[in-house]
Amino acid sequence: MKHLSLIFLSMVLLLISCKREEIRIACVGDSITEGAGTKNQSTSSYPVVLDQLLGKGYNVLNCGRSAATMLKKSDFSFWETNQLYNLFVFKPDIITIALGTNDSKDHNWDAANFENDYIALIDSLKTLLPQSTIFISNPPPAFNHSWGINDSTICFQILPIIQRISKQENVKIIDFYTPMKDQIQLFPDKIHPNEEGATLMAEIIKKSINN
Repeated sequence: MKHLSLIFLSMVLLLISCKREEIRIACVGDSITEGAGTKNQSTSSYPVVLDQLLGKGYNVLNCGRSAATMLKKSDFSFWETNQLYNLFVFKPDIITIALGTNDSKDHNWDAANFENDYIALIDSLKTLLPQSTIFISNPPPAFNHSWGINDSTICFQILPIIQRISKQENVKIIDFYTPMKDQIQLFPDKIHPNEEGATLMAEIIKKSINN
């Protein structure tokens, strides 16, 4: 009888521990993800706001790195950052990828390599983190040519490539571009969203992952 009681207690504790397990979300990106444009990145970046919106039972990791690109051959590739290592260590249940803004710079842009490198990252994540659900993102609009970022490249080349990748790799798209394309007031420097913009991005992600 005592033995059965111990088994029952162990099962109850196991069920409790399973219920307490957090859903881990990693947000991959560049300075927009990192929180540039907000007054305090540690409290106002969209991954932090997303964590607050989702509440108890979720743990969101900011894997944004300023100036990062998807392209392996560029002025600063995400493939070379510590954030990529942190992503694998974190072992997230959900990964959102928001890269492309810095890829659009004239000296970086290469359509074929961008598509190939994006697919390579997704395939690497599927292999090394098979438990993860992956979302890819349409970058927000760029309202001027600051830092060489090119909204025309984002709109007419990057968005169609992301659409193709979504179908080929069977991953869903989080669309930041469409709902923010007429929201220039949310981008004080015309590239990075402010606190209100970061909150909107977090709300878009929340809606996407809950659908």
